[in-house]
Amino acid sequence: MKKAFRIILAAVAVLCMSAPAVFADEAAHEAVNESLPIWSIVPFVGMLLSIAIVPLIKPEWWDRNMLWVALAWSAVFLIPFAVAYGPGEAWYRLLESVLLDFVPFIVLLFGLFVVAGGIAIKGTLAGTTKMNVILLLIGTFLASWIGTTGAAMLMIRPVIRANAWREKKAHIIVFFIFTVANMGGCLTPLGDPPLFMGFQRGVPFLWTTTHMLPILILNVIILTVVFVLIDRHYCKKEYAAGRSPQDMIDNNAPKEKISIEGGHNIIFIAMIIFGVILSGVLPFKEGSGIHVFDDCVFPWGSFVECIIILLAAFLSIKTTKKSTREINEFTYAPIAEVAKLFIGIFITMIPALAILRVHGSQLGLSHPAPIFWATGMLSSFLDNTPTYLVFLQVAGALGETAGVHTSVGLIEVKMLEAISAGAVFMGANTYIGNAPNFMVKSIAEENKIKMPSFFGYMAWSFSILIPTFIVDTLVFFL
Repeated sequence: MKKAFRIILAAVAVLCMSAPAVFADEAAHEAVNESLPIWSIVPFVGMLLSIAIVPLIKPEWWDRNMLWVALAWSAVFLIPFAVAYGPGEAWYRLLESVLLDFVPFIVLLFGLFVVAGGIAIKGTLAGTTKMNVILLLIGTFLASWIGTTGAAMLMIRPVIRANAWREKKAHIIVFFIFTVANMGGCLTPLGDPPLFMGFQRGVPFLWTTTHMLPILILNVIILTVVFVLIDRHYCKKEYAAGRSPQDMIDNNAPKEKISIEGGHNIIFIAMIIFGVILSGVLPFKEGSGIHVFDDCVFPWGSFVECIIILLAAFLSIKTTKKSTREINEFTYAPIAEVAKLFIGIFITMIPALAILRVHGSQLGLSHPAPIFWATGMLSSFLDNTPTYLVFLQVAGALGETAGVHTSVGLIEVKMLEAISAGAVFMGANTYIGNAPNFMVKSIAEENKIKMPSFFGYMAWSFSILIPTFIVDTLVFFL
């Protein structure tokens, strides 16, 4: 199987490397976007179905071969695309997706994963319903300031340790993904990449705080009530089976006070945040950077950001005691799994995003409610950052006379709220809606927690989140 995949990838390489040294202009690339047929998204659909189905059928095979599956689906898109539009265009699209989108994406995730993995919250935490609510609320608050990835990586291990006494605990991780890994990131541009893209295009830094806070509060209240009801139900079953939080504590040893080990890594988290902000405010000339191919340029801002993030990760590795990471049971497996899967997702979703850019303005999305759902449902399966930008441009082209001034036009307040909420909140609908989702799932499974399958997780999200989003629509977007 791997030999066949290598042959396919070699064919892609030959096609791409044979690209003629002819530089296209933006109009030529746009013409390709307009001519892409709808069936060009088949490899992307195949990639999603592979993630959803193969682990259920052949889990061990999937663990060994997920990268090859991702690269194979990428080849299924790239080879016909190169034949139809030329090797040069295929090479340009591949570089644009991998270098401009995937590399900054995975570097940021890697940096936050490594640095947060060096902070160990020690102490005796009893995973009662009350304690779980407290931990979820702390993580949700932190997410807007250190990013959903940073908050998720910082809080997931204490949550897992606190609930080690339980047999049934997957629901806790599911709600953790809902709140900490997604919704909590809505209050600042630091919380989630789509909001940072909005900040770069003129949305004021604190606009998200003031306008998204009421929606977040309502959602947190709803989800907390639902979580308490579910968690108490499972708690009663644990107690009835003779298990309790006391099982984790040696009767001959005192309870350990809550403390933080590796706290100096907070400095490195600050470095990462600084790097992200700096990339958006440095006065580089628009379009300047490292020329790669055609008009594909790796921006100087992204280059500086990646260097600072990688430096922070390197310093964290060098200055954090091995024993601290051992407390967190830290391994690189979760970030490796995300990298393997998302390289395939980023490449195969090229035609889906291109078609959306061309036809997004034709969808008739001129009111907050439909644009909230359109942005959200697409963000559940596509990367939420380009989806946010597409609908931001759609809203900016509506010709509003009042609202938020941005570089893409004047956007009515409720429309901007709907786009922001849809992109951030509905990333929780699937495991692939937001990168921290898969990382949290992988860490939980490393700790022997049996997580729901791809469709099993969607059963949770659709039964709990979709009614919540309906409430959001009725209260804020009609």
